[in-house]
Amino acid sequence: MGKPVLLSVDDDPGVSRAVARDLRRKYGEDFRVLRASSAAEGLDALRELKLRGDAVAVLLADYRMPQMNGIEFLEQAMDLFPRARRALLTAYADTEAAIQAINLVDVDQYLLKPWEPVEEKLYPVVDSMITAWRESKDSAVDDVRIVGHHWSAPSYKARDFLARNAVPYRWYSVEEPEGQRLLAAAEARPGDVPVIVTPAGTVLRSPTPTELAAAVGLDVEPRTDFYDLVVVGGGPAGLGAAVYGASEGLRTVLVEKRATGGQAGQSSRIENYLGFPDGVSGAQLADRARRQAQKFGAELVTARSVVALEATGSSRTVHFDDGSSIAAHAVVLATGVFWRSLGAPGCAELTGRGVYYGSAMTEAAECADQDVFIVGGANSAGQAAVFFSRYAKTVRMLVRGPSLEASMSHYLIEQIAQIPNIEVRTCTVVDEVQGDGHLERIVLRDAVGGGTELLPASHVFVFIGATPHTDWLDGVVARDERGFLPTGPELLADGRRPPGWSLDRDPYFLESSLPGVFVAGDVRAASVKRVASAVGEGAMAVTLVHRYLEER
Repeated sequence: MGKPVLLSVDDDPGVSRAVARDLRRKYGEDFRVLRASSAAEGLDALRELKLRGDAVAVLLADYRMPQMNGIEFLEQAMDLFPRARRALLTAYADTEAAIQAINLVDVDQYLLKPWEPVEEKLYPVVDSMITAWRESKDSAVDDVRIVGHHWSAPSYKARDFLARNAVPYRWYSVEEPEGQRLLAAAEARPGDVPVIVTPAGTVLRSPTPTELAAAVGLDVEPRTDFYDLVVVGGGPAGLGAAVYGASEGLRTVLVEKRATGGQAGQSSRIENYLGFPDGVSGAQLADRARRQAQKFGAELVTARSVVALEATGSSRTVHFDDGSSIAAHAVVLATGVFWRSLGAPGCAELTGRGVYYGSAMTEAAECADQDVFIVGGANSAGQAAVFFSRYAKTVRMLVRGPSLEASMSHYLIEQIAQIPNIEVRTCTVVDEVQGDGHLERIVLRDAVGGGTELLPASHVFVFIGATPHTDWLDGVVARDERGFLPTGPELLADGRRPPGWSLDRDPYFLESSLPGVFVAGDVRAASVKRVASAVGEGAMAVTLVHRYLEER
């Protein structure tokens, strides 16, 4: 790998030369300074850099370029180099451009032309971006390589884990020459897949999520054994609690089993979240929230499973599956929900081999010119249908009910109706999935008439129901008949406090049946299943944590 790159993109030749000249003057010894005269030329350069394994530290793009403006360029550049720091060059303070840049591509800085004197207006901005890039843990692991088989469920899980945790990687099939060369160099066999090769040359064969997370630089161990606040779950509610807890001075740790963002992190586009008029992907929203929590000092521990919660005097202890534990004054449970299993014959055997739960956006390229099926009729299913319609020949939405109106937002229904290659099939259920080693066919049944139909299929994405995994809390906090966690007023049956309640007050609004343990987001009984409400509950839970701590 050569020197990291500073890339400027501007269609004005004079400005382009001036930017490159000023950047080389100060940074030329440590960085390679490149320039492009159009967004298309810039993207071509980035693709070449990606293939060669080079790192890109900073991107500077002029806002007003023909064909593709600076915002559109930076948005596409993020797919290639998500950890590069980004700045927009503007000729004047363009409020609309600034709002678009914030909403779409999380621009780090703005530079107004002209930027003289460079010592005051240019270099401090670039210095801060270079510092942020160097401090990013992911910047050291942008050459993780995965060797696997497309229809291998463990290979899919490894790719999905890295993608959802915003860890850049390169994928090589065992069937292509480079994949075979990597296997030979690692002294591994095709049966060992997935084989992970880190930039340091460490080889992992079929690693566990914790082993994989540690190898690519994610934090898997808490730094201490006692905190003010432990947040269990890294979806919107958990991230909201972590941001507000850490920003208000609480020693906060967030523990996540898979990846921050939860189900929302898999959404290809969230268009009804406040402050994002052009929409935002779940991955981008989760990445911003993750960085925001870390900015305020919250610890984020990934790939760790919480298996028990215990009241130990005035403390609350969280136990991990490896026998270790951490304790805190208070706990926020934000474990969210999981997609319910499809349950049709063949699904268990073909999960990760054509049958996927959630969007599985790493499969998008493989859906090109294919017939894709989306099972479900709520917003997540609709967002996935819109996303995969850009790649697939056809997208068929399979909805058990008679229409989408009862479960999907109106704006999304209208959007789906305008996309010609999306077909909505109501009153339809999946009877069976079939295939030899991977999905090949799907059997559909008319929920009204009972007739069946056999169709070819390569990918089925399932978005049905919501199941909370709260068995590990049985006997510790109250659960309802479906496993959700009631809080506050819902615990006051006939005006009486929950059994074992030890305080001379009623539970706070988001407090569980165990004092000092709060619940936020989808796992809470009677919660509103929306990203905005989950974030709000996470913030509200921290306010109630403060109130709880003050009364101790």
